[in-house]
Amino acid sequence: MNLRNVAIIAHVDHGKTTLVDQLLAQSGVFRANEAHAERAMDSNDQERERGITILAKCTSVLWNGKAGETRINIIDTPGHADFGGEVERILGMVDGCVLLVDAEEGVMPQTKFVLTKALKMGLRPILCINKVDRAHADPDKVHNAAFDLFAAIGATDEQLDFPHIYASGRAGWATLDLNQPSDNLGPLFDLIVDHVPAPKQVEAKDKPFQILNVLIESDPFLGRLLTGRIESGKAAPGMAIKALSRDGKTIEQGRITKVLAFRGLKRQPVDEAEAGDIVAIAGMSKATVADTLCALEVTEALPAQPIDPPTISMTVSVNDSPLAGREGDKVQSRVIRDRLLKEAEANVAIRVTETGGKDAFEVAGRGELQLGVLIENMRREGFELSISRPRVVYQIGENGERLEPIEDVVIDVDDEYTGVVIEKLSARKAELKDMGPSGAGKTRLTLKSPSRSLIGYQGEFLTDTRGSGVLNRVFSHYEPHKGAIEGRLKGVLVSNGDGETAAFALWNLEERGVMFVGAGEKTYQGMIIGENARWDDLDVNPMKAKALNNIRASGKDEAVRLTPPRRPSLEQAIAYIEEDELVEVTPKSIRLRKQTLNPSFRKKRVREDA
Repeated sequence: MNLRNVAIIAHVDHGKTTLVDQLLAQSGVFRANEAHAERAMDSNDQERERGITILAKCTSVLWNGKAGETRINIIDTPGHADFGGEVERILGMVDGCVLLVDAEEGVMPQTKFVLTKALKMGLRPILCINKVDRAHADPDKVHNAAFDLFAAIGATDEQLDFPHIYASGRAGWATLDLNQPSDNLGPLFDLIVDHVPAPKQVEAKDKPFQILNVLIESDPFLGRLLTGRIESGKAAPGMAIKALSRDGKTIEQGRITKVLAFRGLKRQPVDEAEAGDIVAIAGMSKATVADTLCALEVTEALPAQPIDPPTISMTVSVNDSPLAGREGDKVQSRVIRDRLLKEAEANVAIRVTETGGKDAFEVAGRGELQLGVLIENMRREGFELSISRPRVVYQIGENGERLEPIEDVVIDVDDEYTGVVIEKLSARKAELKDMGPSGAGKTRLTLKSPSRSLIGYQGEFLTDTRGSGVLNRVFSHYEPHKGAIEGRLKGVLVSNGDGETAAFALWNLEERGVMFVGAGEKTYQGMIIGENARWDDLDVNPMKAKALNNIRASGKDEAVRLTPPRRPSLEQAIAYIEEDELVEVTPKSIRLRKQTLNPSFRKKRVREDA
């Protein structure tokens, strides 16, 4: 049978997963009466809630087109820059890719990031201009911008001669010519079969078995599942194999217990899989990502793609607040350590190191969102944690100078808010590179900004643009340190005692600032209960109840009506805190607190211009 391995890569929210839905439906994966969820590939709870792809996933379809019956293995990849580590590994499993670009938004930072990786690996992408049925779509402009991007990145002449196709993933059609409408995705299937080469590994099916692990999962019945493309030989249950590390050392020996091939959305056991196919193998207990599974006579490991280093880190420690252990059942540092190391094993873009304190661990990743997803997963599993403010990972240059990560930032914002966005980011040491209209009354800003200056800016950005702005960012390179950047401009309201908050006290405190807690909630000394309207921190008493005596002021008592509290989400809380503050995360609550709970030992905020 003909075989094609292809990845779908794109910027976040350009329609990859929706397009894969239609590819599955039109290839006959679903029965006529079978119910299937929208964005079927987004199987993770957080993926469905956030509307983004977090984990790369493989599926397989059969297409009976001009070239006969062909099996196409399709890999849906994440679009957000924070999960770029997934994309980097996945591209080593495929022989071609479909680069999806929104016909209205055009080329974005992540488009450049994933395309750079694909071109570097020698892939010849197919350009699919998606959402051409949108009101402000401009396919020709996007096509030219994509060609310019290919040229700017350094594509070869062969890669520059890329085919392009127009599509509407939601409507389920694709066409090579907009003047010749289509009602299905047949032209896209045929283009993939014609343009993407068959796996060259097929020629090596008589050689010893070798497969490079790219993805790792845990199955309750089969144990560790290792997914990759068979580079040579054949895999069959019962076969004796060994695992080699990147430097060729033997990790373990064992037998294959199951070979699972991707058939539609399901993994099905097969009696044998040949070179070129993408499969999951069960039977090994220690092998992990970037290790090679191979026949016993093989001595050299397969080369693994290097992964870009982390740029953001945070300290994850045990929850030592007065309310610790009341809502979660996994609170010990040993349990937290095992969970973090398990995550680092499966996700090579995350790095975990133990700090000086035995109960704290430094977790480094690509961005706040990636770390936020990890913490949210742990929270749902019953963990209680204390999280520090994210900080950038510095490097030391050749001259001994300190280098910090710089990001490419693209912002689409309504024309009226352009001034305030430029003003705020310029104060944070960002440099404006380009500015121009993007249609529909919006302006597109292109900036170079230190990663430090974007930590905590997202919430302020949404407030400044009344929720209408879209900010996209991707790591670019390292540059010399830019100097001090002003952080949060307002102080916080800190509880000065333990107990339950009283409506009367909160009502009187509302004129001091914005509350993060409501009435009747447990609080403790050092817990942050609100944001001060001024720049300094203020210790307050949120438990003071109304005096129950018979002395009353003249006139009627005012009814206590509280403004609903502003409850920060996990990402908002992590971005909000300062260096001397922590986020307390439990399965039911997200609280902010000072690192030092005793007010006599706490550092007072000092404003430089005060």
